[in-house]
Amino acid sequence: MANYRSQLPQLKGGPFLTDGGIETTLIFNDGLDLPDFAAFYLLRTAEGRRALERYFRTYAEIAKRCQTGFIFESPTWRANTDWGRKLGYSDTGLAEANRQAIDLVAAVRAEFGNGASPWVISGCLGPRGDGYVPTDAMSSEEARQYHSPQIKTFGETEADMVTAITMNYAEEAIGVALAAESVGMPVVISFTVETDGRLPTGQTLQDAISSVDRATDNGPAYYMINCAHPAHFADSLIAGEEWTARIRGFRANASMKSHAELNESETLDEGDPADLGRRHRALLEKLPHLNIFGGCCGTDHRHVEAIGKACFT
Repeated sequence: MANYRSQLPQLKGGPFLTDGGIETTLIFNDGLDLPDFAAFYLLRTAEGRRALERYFRTYAEIAKRCQTGFIFESPTWRANTDWGRKLGYSDTGLAEANRQAIDLVAAVRAEFGNGASPWVISGCLGPRGDGYVPTDAMSSEEARQYHSPQIKTFGETEADMVTAITMNYAEEAIGVALAAESVGMPVVISFTVETDGRLPTGQTLQDAISSVDRATDNGPAYYMINCAHPAHFADSLIAGEEWTARIRGFRANASMKSHAELNESETLDEGDPADLGRRHRALLEKLPHLNIFGGCCGTDHRHVEAIGKACFT
């Protein structure tokens, strides 16, 4: 299979899909136990690995039907040092889990990636702390040091790029970008926003992107927004402004609820897949450079297929 580190194919502007809310799908739809929302924990058993393979095959089939490229986002959002130690992993064991996660999605890519559309592997990493709340915030240098081990591991695998999901303050995003640059890995930063379209710190999305670009000499290949409903951020994205051109896609939540409301909810809010598709189409018409869509909390294959059909078919 091709390695795309020198030039990511999604930067050429063709349509791409990625997967949905992996953790909520595996917990609520598949009935699996994910301690601390750690999908990589499933790699410990043959049954867990089969569940992950089924999950990614489902989305690869959607991409084939929609005739788009696909980005395999590895199930490693929680596979960093602090979360790994909570789950009983040593540094060596955690590195091996990250490698196994890339190997798993690479095997699925090999099953599907022989057509005309490109199939990209992304090493996914998440925040050191809570995905919604910027607790124990680090400096950019502390973040660089913290995330370097996971990123270095990705650099030794078939991963084509690194994506930092649910970044909720700029300094951690800067550290991730610098760590990726040090090992020659293309990096994507995906910020999460609240219902007002701002980061949990209160910083605007525009300011956060500008801060990262200034500190890294425009290091990230592009930016995304995730873990928020389009209703929360659509009005913040202004057509024709330079900073919005740095955003290439979204991994939106199914629910319009706030992060605090989602944390307190005991049931899954699946939202409306058709409405989510229409909202993505409206954003694509407003910002035609957008070309990468997937899902986050509460979304599954139905939502991603609705988005793909609304935007790309």
